[in-house]
Amino acid sequence: MAVGARLDLPQWFDQIRFGGYQIRTVLLCFLVTTFDGFDTQAIAFAGPALADALGLGARGLAPIVTAGVAGMALGAITFGVAGDRYGRRAAILLATAMFGLCSLLTAFADNSAQLMLLRFLTGIGMGGAVPNVYTLASEFSPTRHRGLIMLLAGLGLPVGAILGGLIAGVIIPLYGWQGIFALGGIAPLLALPLLWRLFPESPYYLARNDQQQLLKRLLARVSPSAPPPEDAVFTLPEAPTRVGPAALLAPELRRNTLAIWATYFFNWVAWFSLVLWIPSVLHAAGLAKEQAGLATVTLNGAALIFILPLAWMLPRLAVRQVILLLLAGALVVSLLLAGAGDNWPLVFVLIALSGLFVGGPQIALNYLAVSIYPTGVRATGVGWAIGMGRLGTVVGGAAGGLVLADYGPRGFFLALALPLLLAALSAMMVRPANDGLSAATR
Repeated sequence: MAVGARLDLPQWFDQIRFGGYQIRTVLLCFLVTTFDGFDTQAIAFAGPALADALGLGARGLAPIVTAGVAGMALGAITFGVAGDRYGRRAAILLATAMFGLCSLLTAFADNSAQLMLLRFLTGIGMGGAVPNVYTLASEFSPTRHRGLIMLLAGLGLPVGAILGGLIAGVIIPLYGWQGIFALGGIAPLLALPLLWRLFPESPYYLARNDQQQLLKRLLARVSPSAPPPEDAVFTLPEAPTRVGPAALLAPELRRNTLAIWATYFFNWVAWFSLVLWIPSVLHAAGLAKEQAGLATVTLNGAALIFILPLAWMLPRLAVRQVILLLLAGALVVSLLLAGAGDNWPLVFVLIALSGLFVGGPQIALNYLAVSIYPTGVRATGVGWAIGMGRLGTVVGGAAGGLVLADYGPRGFFLALALPLLLAALSAMMVRPANDGLSAATR
């Protein structure tokens, strides 16, 4: 690279070794999503004890759960915009502080109205951290590793949920339901000074805002053995774009934006119908309650096992076609489950495959969303897409129970085919660029 040259930032990342600074950044992202995953599931861990203590019952607990999900949808949208306007670092730190503080305050709530408000505010912070973490991690990654890096950054979400499930059995008997929310708030707040000191800004954000000196100092830490020339100017291979949600519906982005929103929404309807209701579905089909609970472990465990190699291969694949193939497989699996009856070995094999075919499109969609949006609206685009997915979780959670009650297990699995089909039709409308990768990701 010649001194004084205009250097393409994505190509620079593709040419250097993936080193310690990038690994540290991914680990910081993982730490944030671990806190996020714990707090997201806190209401599930504490819910039964909370309902008993306040005399709410399942019906009284439902609005509190829904308030958290609604907050996550709003947080993904608003903090995505903030990440593009003010930087990924600021958005992540503010979102983490918000969900940590509000989770801690939840431990002091003494009625359902306070719980609804605080879970809504906690949800805004939790939803706001995720799109910025995905965006930041992707922008420190070479193209060849981007899918895996995004997965590792977001892997804290299930890890935090798993840790919460293990810890809840110890915390709740000792400290009541309040102990879960207190721990969920104290841990990220204690980590916040470390995150403040170590979390970097996105190099793409610095390049877009022409902060060349800050960018070159950052890149020198990323690659100390081959720092960029002092008078080099880093550029992005994309046209300038407006910042803000309106830009997502500009003529050049409108079709892809609407198609990705719909794909996220319908895929998350199907996924969360499964996640939230599969034990109840199998129990209604005749499986003992203790064994039916293993379905959730099977579904999520298989998803993690399958998605790791998928994430590694994504940069080498046509991402839209991968999503379509996965959704087609999900349709087949849902129809096979509808006809599997009480053949439990077959049912559990098909549930494991659902982890790949229904859960797999989520990581591919995150990768695709990062790929099609230019830097100026990347966090906004990912945030709005995840926000649409969060709305799908509300619909999936509510619709799954209604369908099971009215049509039984077979009807549940047959009905699952509808959102999967709509997700596939929506994904077909995405206009791929270079097999799903835009110039911004090369």
